[in-house]
Amino acid sequence: MPQVRIVAKNFMDMVASLPAVKLDNLYNNPFICEAIIRSLPPLAKKYVIQLLYIDSPISAKFFEEWVLSDGSTKHKVAIDRLVQLRLLSEIFDRKKDKSYQLHPKFQFNLRKHIVHGGVLPRESMPSNITVRLPTLEELDAYASEQWECFLLHLMSSTEAGKTINIRTSMMKVFQRGLMIQRDDREPPKLTESGFQFLLMDTNAQLWYIIREYITNAEESGVDSADLISFLLELSFHVAGEAYNSNTLTDVQRSIIRDLSDLGLVKLQQGRKESWFIPTKFATNLSTSLSDTSSRKQGFVVVETNFRLYAYSSSKLHCEILRLFARVEYQLPNLIVCAITKESLYKAFQNGISAEQIISFLQQNAHPRVAERIPSVPENVTDQIRLWESDLNRIEMTPAHIYEEFPSRDAFEAACDFAREYGGLLWEDSKRMRVIAKEEIHANMKEFVRRKQ
Repeated sequence: MPQVRIVAKNFMDMVASLPAVKLDNLYNNPFICEAIIRSLPPLAKKYVIQLLYIDSPISAKFFEEWVLSDGSTKHKVAIDRLVQLRLLSEIFDRKKDKSYQLHPKFQFNLRKHIVHGGVLPRESMPSNITVRLPTLEELDAYASEQWECFLLHLMSSTEAGKTINIRTSMMKVFQRGLMIQRDDREPPKLTESGFQFLLMDTNAQLWYIIREYITNAEESGVDSADLISFLLELSFHVAGEAYNSNTLTDVQRSIIRDLSDLGLVKLQQGRKESWFIPTKFATNLSTSLSDTSSRKQGFVVVETNFRLYAYSSSKLHCEILRLFARVEYQLPNLIVCAITKESLYKAFQNGISAEQIISFLQQNAHPRVAERIPSVPENVTDQIRLWESDLNRIEMTPAHIYEEFPSRDAFEAACDFAREYGGLLWEDSKRMRVIAKEEIHANMKEFVRRKQ
């Protein structure tokens, strides 16, 4: 999947930015240690495993001997990531030779976790206490429906359907960078970054939302290290199992309620007890730190006549297609659209680029056409790019025209002045007329007045 500008700072960067004391406390939890190692680049994982039972520092030169000559770039990336996360500490001797040593607390807890396994702070509840639990299929359907509903609300879509309980203030936090509202009388519109967000796979979308949630929680006084620890720990629970809500702190109960709105957990209430059931979104949290490459099955077929057939019953898919295509009719499992000049112009004006639209069509190509080269007809992709270039042929720059100079010397001096300030757009030496950018108008006007 293409990288998206709004997520240039990934989740591990957020972990690495924690103060040293909080990061050390994070490594007290064996499950966090496992989640961290899952997130590392492959070579960094290898280094951690090799150092796991070495208690003394290892020289940097010795490290480099482990790597082939063509792997120097990956080696540097691996070392930089380990140092950022304080998993490796840099040690310099008197000769200023550098050595590395694994974080002792992380090393101890990861050893313990590998040898003895880990015990979660809560066990699943016995079946004789809980009411009928949803099957895994029902839970997956619930998670997907809840997430789709949340995304529709995020887009301020009229198709959002069922109401979710996320506070308006919280929804605005999630919409930061994704939506823009120029006027209170107009509904919010999707930004270029917002459309990029919709192109991402679910795991990447989820972590973007989680990062915004953590940032907002920090602003509200919640300890980010505790929140990160709880979220990563939640990923080691078993999907479909029920866990007693009484084992949670007050802050964790509040977090669980928010996560249920996103489809990460399902809440149920019995006669005496209440419990939460993690969905696949929650249990995939730690794996999605590094693996966001899982491809959803495509659903789009584009024909050479600019007709688009989307084999989907998703309201979200329909709303995304509506951003750049004209939806003609919708059947229970089929959306028929037309890609037109007018529909694309509307998309371009909302900040969506031709390459983003083409990328979406290629990434979501139906399996029947996904193997073709190209998966989207060339005449369609070429025309989309041409229609975008039509809008870019003219560039408007606010400017002022100056004429009726008293002499040629005054005219040439004005041209030189505008040129020196980088504001000269056009000059006509025959008729003694000059056009300059609006940004230098005040200075230009004063200069011309002095020359008269």
